[in-house]
Amino acid sequence: MEEARPRRSFADLAGSYYELTKPGIAGFVTILAGVSYYVASRGEGGFSPILNTLLGTAVATAGALALNQYAERDLDALMNRTRTRPLPSGRMHPREALGFGALLLALGVAYLAETVGWLPAALTALSAALYLLVYTPMKSRSYMATLVGAFPGAFPALIGWTAATGRIDIGGLVLFGIAFLWQLPHVLALAWLLKEDYARVGFFLTPPTDPSGVRIGRHMVYHSVSLIFVSILPTVLGITGRTYLIGALALGLATLGLAGAAAMEMNRSRARRVFLFSLLYQPILMGFLLIDTVRM
Repeated sequence: MEEARPRRSFADLAGSYYELTKPGIAGFVTILAGVSYYVASRGEGGFSPILNTLLGTAVATAGALALNQYAERDLDALMNRTRTRPLPSGRMHPREALGFGALLLALGVAYLAETVGWLPAALTALSAALYLLVYTPMKSRSYMATLVGAFPGAFPALIGWTAATGRIDIGGLVLFGIAFLWQLPHVLALAWLLKEDYARVGFFLTPPTDPSGVRIGRHMVYHSVSLIFVSILPTVLGITGRTYLIGALALGLATLGLAGAAAMEMNRSRARRVFLFSLLYQPILMGFLLIDTVRM
């Protein structure tokens, strides 16, 4: 006979549901979609469409993140950094997380379809499918999961762009490329810092044949160089001005410098610097996009 679960207060239950949505990641994704909408509309987007884009993206993303925690609940119980999450800690029943996540994802996609169009809604659904059905199981099978996982992380740039324009064009693809490439040094540095935890559950987010980190360091450099070239394209295309260009170059060169140092000798200190700077890179770059978008 199953033991009765302890009674949970409303505050505890609400806190568990909130934690299930990974609010930090969901918030970043939502802001990226909003900035992309603003850039695509050349600063002329109305309040309601932007708000609808933000709300739909936030709800759908929260649902996908909750479903990810449902799918990985047994593995999360084995890792130090995740064992206190609502599911592995026993604060929430798996059925609750499954229903909550599926409901949020469906509501978010439906809301986007109703308010800003079928294309951003379809891209949101595709992003969730890649995240849950491809990236999540692939983490325990191949190092290529690192690249695959960057696709759903970059989709908010296209979601916001298509919500504003109704189409996928070169500007949206450039913002997608920036978001995609930014993630790679970020994720690789984090994977190095957490490699013992990931090894415990068989995740291949760092190459298993690269114990010294030589390969992962080279990949950080390659992705950082690519990021510099792609990040200047908004100005080349006339979407942004000189202030953005200078800011993007400075951020890209700083990322490359940190990645180069890590490639020369990979250790926790240098990997942490790459990771921490990557947390600053994207919000600062989005700030440059906001202040220096060329208006129509």
